[in-house]
Amino acid sequence: MLEEGRELPRIVTPVPGPESQALSRRLRAVEAPGITPLEGEGPIFWARACGANVIDVDGNRYIDLTAGFGVANAGHAPMAVIDAFAQQARHLLHGLGDVHPALPKVRLLEKLSEITPGALSQTILCNSGAEAVEAALKTALRYTGRPGVIAFSGSYHGLTHGALDATGWRYFRDPFQARLSRNTTFVPYPDSFRPRLAATPEADLAAILEVVAFHLSDPAAGGVPVGAVLVEPILGRGGIIVPPPAFLPRLRELCTRHGALLVLDEIYTGCGRTGAWFAACASGVTPDLLCVGKGMTGGFPMSACIGNPTVMAAWETDGGEALHTSTFLGHPAGCRMALAQLELLESLIPEVAPLGERLHRGLEALRERFPVIGEVRGRGLMLGIDLVHPGTRDPDAALARCISQKMLERGIIVLSEGPLGQVLALTPPLSITAEQIDCVVETLGEVLAQTTG
Repeated sequence: MLEEGRELPRIVTPVPGPESQALSRRLRAVEAPGITPLEGEGPIFWARACGANVIDVDGNRYIDLTAGFGVANAGHAPMAVIDAFAQQARHLLHGLGDVHPALPKVRLLEKLSEITPGALSQTILCNSGAEAVEAALKTALRYTGRPGVIAFSGSYHGLTHGALDATGWRYFRDPFQARLSRNTTFVPYPDSFRPRLAATPEADLAAILEVVAFHLSDPAAGGVPVGAVLVEPILGRGGIIVPPPAFLPRLRELCTRHGALLVLDEIYTGCGRTGAWFAACASGVTPDLLCVGKGMTGGFPMSACIGNPTVMAAWETDGGEALHTSTFLGHPAGCRMALAQLELLESLIPEVAPLGERLHRGLEALRERFPVIGEVRGRGLMLGIDLVHPGTRDPDAALARCISQKMLERGIIVLSEGPLGQVLALTPPLSITAEQIDCVVETLGEVLAQTTG
């Protein structure tokens, strides 16, 4: 039954099917261009989802390796989360968030304080991952008085104005460059597979940290003094790149030494994705500010910027209006969903490491068979397959697109990531089963054999 969310694929029409194609034509007429990719026959249109399964409008059943952009960490539509939303909606659907709050907001902030590391205990609730980053950057400016930010090439922090200013993708930045602040300095993200500044991963990391130290220590280096270092503990949309173990601890040391705030964007990596509440737990690093979202609610637009009381004291006012708020801040139904989602994740997190190891072993076996797989990397259920031209480390984005489409036609939803698009990202719901994982590996092997010979 789909209600279990544990089923294998079942394809009953060509993909995309006739109903999806018809909806593509309708959408093309009413949605602004450049939002949904409607080239050719267009995408599939989702009708239902549960656990790790999705059913489209044509009745085709898929295994979802995206978790809906990393949102459905506890699986699609878990009944506990749905029931929490419904119960809250019957009593209080919307409130007056920053003026007269509701009880679920208090309970959620208390829960976040319990699961976050160190002294991180005070929260600004937001509506999207990008807004959580905006709140963090504002907090850093208020606390340090320094507008400069160090971010990393390939990082993705959102597309709102402030978050875009710190997003390391030229594709997204260049069209709006005239409106960006130029207060962000971009440094290469350490990548052991493709070192940027030196020939070896060790030397590359040392060179990157030297650049960070230079910009932190010299106020004139980037034009403005730096108040924050914003970083993903694992580069997510940038290609599932896991940095060397020393990276985050050294950033922590540098920020502490120079009085800058370390801001960790765990919107993608957090809420159990890597086998712990937060990816930074593996390094023992506690940031000054932590951004979470996506998997926090399982399907409601809500995020959070969490900091220690000393840093968050920078938001104190003389009793006027809140300086960072929104109409939907602390939405009662969203808070109840988050509480139910976090409770589910507590039981799922212990299974992430063994499931991730099973998937990683299967992918490594494929790498040994197919030279187009340059590297398999990641942690927990956040894995990436870097596709290359055989015998090189040159990225093959065209092959990634081809494989993604052929996997879709066989009932597996997988997206390509990275600024060049050559990385297949496997970030399924944490509720995925061992049988579904084995099906994914087997199907990918068949597609690789068909595509690459």
